[in-house]
Amino acid sequence: MADNLAVQDIEKLDVSKLTPLTPEVISRQATINIGTIGHVAHGKTTVVKAISGVHTIRHKNELVRNITIKLGYANAKIYRCDNQLCPKPGCYRSKGSAHPDDFPCDRPGCSGRFRVQRHVSFVDCPGHDILMATMLNGAAVMDAALLLIAGNEACPQPQTSEHLAAVEIMRLRHLLILQNKIDLIKEQEAQNQYEAILDFIKGTVADGSPVVPISAQLGYNIDVVCEYICRHVPVPLRDFTSPRLIVIRSFDVNKPGSEVDDLKGGVAGGSVLRGVLRVGQEIEVRPGIISKGAEGRMTCRPILSRIVSLYTERNDLQFAVPGGLIGVGTMVDPTLCRADRMIGMVLGAVGTLPSIYIELEISFFLLRRLLGVRTEGDKKGAKVQKLAKAELLMVNIGSLSTGCRVIAVKNDLARIALNQPVCTEIGEKIALSRRVDKHWRLIGWGQIRKGSPIKVVE
Repeated sequence: MADNLAVQDIEKLDVSKLTPLTPEVISRQATINIGTIGHVAHGKTTVVKAISGVHTIRHKNELVRNITIKLGYANAKIYRCDNQLCPKPGCYRSKGSAHPDDFPCDRPGCSGRFRVQRHVSFVDCPGHDILMATMLNGAAVMDAALLLIAGNEACPQPQTSEHLAAVEIMRLRHLLILQNKIDLIKEQEAQNQYEAILDFIKGTVADGSPVVPISAQLGYNIDVVCEYICRHVPVPLRDFTSPRLIVIRSFDVNKPGSEVDDLKGGVAGGSVLRGVLRVGQEIEVRPGIISKGAEGRMTCRPILSRIVSLYTERNDLQFAVPGGLIGVGTMVDPTLCRADRMIGMVLGAVGTLPSIYIELEISFFLLRRLLGVRTEGDKKGAKVQKLAKAELLMVNIGSLSTGCRVIAVKNDLARIALNQPVCTEIGEKIALSRRVDKHWRLIGWGQIRKGSPIKVVE
């Protein structure tokens, strides 16, 4: 057990009294998800490191190339000094997730103590254009976003505008724009770029968002970012009934050559969308195991299991509430979880999960022009063509990205056949991408109107 953190007692748990700021919750797990978005090499991972102390690049391939490939994640606690005379923004501080909930203020002559205000989880998205699908999966769990713009490059870069459009689809209202690498440019250049940023965000969802100049490498103005997160990002309203977790990573935690008796079940990582997951609870994972019958009809067998442990970074939990990224240790066969095989599945209490669909009817809205493609000079991006019958698209539903074929299209309604079944609700928002010049490009979004459910084998 991590020391100096509030104790969670599953026996005394009263769900009706829980809030995202309850001390025993906020002490151990993050309750707000904040995404970092922006163009490749603009400092998204570095900002997460400056705030949380965690370097989210973990895979050898990512370290060699120094880019984020999979979704990175890191938690941080944000503190404020309880002495009212402590000057802003220095009275805000951020520490790692396992840090104690209060500690003395280090300002000379200040008698106050830093007390935890928020516990946030960062979803670090890749900025590379080929990894757009991964970024859309991450956007499914964000409550707010930090948009990074490097001070030493022209604004906007291709993925800056593409990511901004993506968070607009996901209905994110709370954005903070960070003008990074301010230490590399002169004051006048910074001022000129600040005006360029204001021009760029005019009329978008980011209009009116504050622009904070920072240097993530040197840690300048990170306290201002912490203050903004506390004061301007509201704590999202959460629903604590019927638990549901959206899976964005899954792992097999056994080392090669483990003895059979020592094998552990698979681990699913994701964000609890609603409800409370408890250790020892019976759970169901949908769509589960997918198989094709003799006539080519698909059937799904949901996986039934039990939660054996709940973790968030280094803190273990007795129960997990919405927000933050949680690792759920289960009794599921580890081969079903290894290497992210469970991405896009939904985990929840038995019998409460929505239907599984293979065909969907959607109402869609297309962007007027392609985003994220470099254009020469003042040329506008290419126009987005209408959807054609039988064309192949990529859809993002929750954290699942899968291919689909357009079966029929009429006005702004379309019927699509998915390559793999998805467990989702009617009314869910989805993102549509099309293959343009060998890359998947965001072309619009839609909403699920109805679907044809698939047969579930009990």
